[in-house]
Amino acid sequence: MAARSTCRPSPPPTFLRVFTALTMTAGMFIASSLHAETSTIGRTWPIAEPDALSEIEGRAAQIPDMKAAFGPRERWSAMKAATLGIARADRNRTVVPFYTLDQDIRLQDGRLLYAKGYSFNPLSYVSLPQRLIVIHPRDLGWALRTARPADFILLAAGSPGDADAITLGERHGRALFLLEARVKARLGLTVAPVIVSQAGQKLVLTEVDRSNTDRRAAR
Repeated sequence: MAARSTCRPSPPPTFLRVFTALTMTAGMFIASSLHAETSTIGRTWPIAEPDALSEIEGRAAQIPDMKAAFGPRERWSAMKAATLGIARADRNRTVVPFYTLDQDIRLQDGRLLYAKGYSFNPLSYVSLPQRLIVIHPRDLGWALRTARPADFILLAAGSPGDADAITLGERHGRALFLLEARVKARLGLTVAPVIVSQAGQKLVLTEVDRSNTDRRAAR
């Protein structure tokens, strides 16, 4: 019986040519890369554009002192929050935040899409992923303990001696927002603290009597 050959068939010439070409190309690329790290190819010019950070710092230095221009921050009209009463009982209630158009909505060709006076519930189309925790400044500590990372904390008007929202946010390292009058009206808010969350196509307003929470915490 004839012995079987253990030699593998040699690759076709085309394969050898392609393999050799790829190997040489890779070697040339690596060599040129190493050479490019220590070489300068072509003419060079100094950077003409100013440093971005220096430019920002220069522009910031030109901004006028807001306190000197407009007085203490607590007197700014933009820092005035809407007023709310104090929650005297734990209570849940629901609100449907209907919105009514105050003008016609037309297509580009002039055809009427929605007429003035049309009402709809925005929660039928969008969802509110975070809760809104509306408080007076004096309840900020409770709100910080209660709020989830994604929740928004809104400050209603407080006492004359309370720090403003910007100062409190910087002090506690969390963004705080003012309760605007239009938001108060849209959500049907009357007292604080109140936690606003979405349940289906309604908003659930959970009013919290802080005297009850303080008594429970003291036990």
